[in-house]
Amino acid sequence: MQSNFIDRLKLPFRKEKELLLSLYKILGFYPHELSYYKQALMHKSVMHRNSKGKPINNERLEFLGDAILDAIVGDIVYQHFPGKKEGFLTNTRSKLVQRDTLGKLANEMGLTELVISNGKGLAHNSYMGGNAFEALVGAVYLDRGYDACMMFMQKRILAQMINIDKVAYKEVNFKSKLIEWTQKNRVNLDFQLVSQSKEPDSSSPVFKFKVMLEGVEGCEGTGYSKKESQQNAAKLTLEKLKKDPAFIDSVFAAKTDRTKMEEEPVLNVPDTEEKDDFIISQSEKPARSEQSGIFDNAGHTDYSERSRHSDDTDPSPASDDFDLSDIKGGPMSREEIIAAAEAAAFAGQKEN
Repeated sequence: MQSNFIDRLKLPFRKEKELLLSLYKILGFYPHELSYYKQALMHKSVMHRNSKGKPINNERLEFLGDAILDAIVGDIVYQHFPGKKEGFLTNTRSKLVQRDTLGKLANEMGLTELVISNGKGLAHNSYMGGNAFEALVGAVYLDRGYDACMMFMQKRILAQMINIDKVAYKEVNFKSKLIEWTQKNRVNLDFQLVSQSKEPDSSSPVFKFKVMLEGVEGCEGTGYSKKESQQNAAKLTLEKLKKDPAFIDSVFAAKTDRTKMEEEPVLNVPDTEEKDDFIISQSEKPARSEQSGIFDNAGHTDYSERSRHSDDTDPSPASDDFDLSDIKGGPMSREEIIAAAEAAAFAGQKEN
């Protein structure tokens, strides 16, 4: 049946017949439009261009397939785990569609071997294979529609290659495990970026992160994303904590030194006495001038003091009608006030 179908297609090249058979083994059906699948298997490193000079690779199909996979796998997980909460469903879907999982699937089904590339910088085949898997789903969607994509994932992937229950309950987030361990033991954790470069003869970025526990160096991890490199560093550090007693001892020794410094008492206890230094006492009140005279330290008006500060060169002559020479400074007693009043009254009667 397969050979008759291929004969009816009358493919011009033997390589295309071989590609068609390979795709049938992977998908479980024959493509209608082979060009979609050819593009899905073309890595960007080939730098192939069409007649108009535009690059042809699988990046656009990878984008489309990623969106389709999220919808399909989300639907499958929702139906497979009735009653489970959103967090569990989201976590399970993430595990199924992450690059590491898709890369392993691509290698297992032989998809990675079909990818056309320049052969350089392909040490991370899981990265390239995972991209090709997403692009393949995008090609199936354009060629046969959403239902064909759903059938491919259900019949070929989940039914034959992945145990969805094991994936759902398997913890693969080593960074979360390390964070949880440090929080329980109150150990300071830090991920430090060691280097960021590009793979030789490739544009793929390479990151290297290092785990620091209480300032003690843990393990380094390399990856083609920050998340991947941190996961690898966390995994290696967890393994070192289990296997290397000296390492874990040094971490807790550093923690002891830190907490000891933080817990040292402060001998100088702050004073709680409230100071009323904003209130000026009468004995400390500074002398100040007013229109009526100069105040001394006792608050008395001292006209003689003002006269000393007057300008002797004042050009305006003193008037005979306004003579202040008989005015004495300082407070007057009651008897002095009465005597002054009587004298003024008697002087008035004499004038009259």
